[in-house]
Amino acid sequence: MAATTITAPPAEAFWSDAERHLVRYGGEFTREIIDRAAGSFLFTADGRKILDFTSGQMSAILGHSHPEIVTTVQRQVATLDHLYSGMLSRPVVDLARRLAGTLPAPLEKALLLTTGAESNEAAVRMAKLVTGRHEIVAFARSWHGMTQAAASATYSAGRKGYGPAAPGNFAIPVPNAYRPDFTTADGALDWRRQLDFAFDLIDAQSTGSLAACLVEPVLSSGGIIEPPPGYFAALQAKCRERGMLLVFDEAQTGLCRTGTWYAFERDGVVPDILTLSKTLGAGLPLAAVITSAEIEQDAYERGFLFYTTHVADPLVAAVGNTVLDVLVRDRLDERARTLGAFLRRGLEDIAARHAVVGDIRGRGLLAGLELVADRETKQSSDELGARVTRRCLELGLHMNIVQLPGMGGVFRIAPPLTATEDELALGLAILDEAIGDATAGR
Repeated sequence: MAATTITAPPAEAFWSDAERHLVRYGGEFTREIIDRAAGSFLFTADGRKILDFTSGQMSAILGHSHPEIVTTVQRQVATLDHLYSGMLSRPVVDLARRLAGTLPAPLEKALLLTTGAESNEAAVRMAKLVTGRHEIVAFARSWHGMTQAAASATYSAGRKGYGPAAPGNFAIPVPNAYRPDFTTADGALDWRRQLDFAFDLIDAQSTGSLAACLVEPVLSSGGIIEPPPGYFAALQAKCRERGMLLVFDEAQTGLCRTGTWYAFERDGVVPDILTLSKTLGAGLPLAAVITSAEIEQDAYERGFLFYTTHVADPLVAAVGNTVLDVLVRDRLDERARTLGAFLRRGLEDIAARHAVVGDIRGRGLLAGLELVADRETKQSSDELGARVTRRCLELGLHMNIVQLPGMGGVFRIAPPLTATEDELALGLAILDEAIGDATAGR
């Protein structure tokens, strides 16, 4: 009997099936069939090689198909992959202990989950339980996930048409130095006055049930906005005055991407609860909620419940341990600082050549480049951002641009921490060319 050869359907059939059978969950699909990925590159079914400047969904900090991650998955899936939610395994306990070892006191108790939304859901649930309150404060350009509590604290997108959000959710303005709303006499951002004003409004709206403030140390989907030094210490003081918990969502900034293990280290502020996700699994679904023994004990005594199908799963916990192995051994925090400086110099060179670049910002290997139609007015242009993004892909570079009302198009640049200078230089050269092509004749 002759062997049967299975061939992939032609591209036309692939896209026909995709259009017929897939739910569209956020914008249009990229019109490339991705066949495989390795390191900093994606490879399409028709043989194109694309440099990935987003680390997948900002997650693959060790690059795609890192050999040690591959080995861990192969070994672990063959021995212990999934358990009843009340059972424990060594990879889970090891990862909890090791995460605590990377963090300042009193953060030492971990809950291992799957996604950023799920970890934020658990953090909000815990904060509400231990405070006995229900009101949550978040940034007006935040992204914390698409499940109920996380989505209710997300303001950058996805709020229209779904009915009421969870009650008691309030937004505060983002301290954006490039587009300041409160200014000093010389036109600089007056973030202290902005923060005072924000909490005057919170106090006016609150029913006296403020539970927590959930914020990203660097807002990513909000346009790579980094609050200035001193802001988070002042925010923590506002929380303390009101008996609120401070929750940091480090889905994209945690585990070395910004040049330190955690972005909050810059400010000398330790949150009451920390959530990790994306980078912890290096592309696999792994997340964590980390808090103090005191808060955990309080939550336990009040009956904290967060059973999920994949809580404390051994397979992804083993991957998390391998991620920590590589981060420590290869000193990827230092590498992110060095490569981040190289990347920033390259972006500044691009800005010097192209008047449509309004601002460069970010930290380490999480960088933002904001495109504007006019530097003086900072007028935005969705059409320009779309043109540059398309041209980048045509030239072999995958980029993600955030389009938000009142802002220009902001490229979120987050290559793997394992990228080389040559790969960064290639991406910068393609971006430079794409901006030039998209603005030719303007």
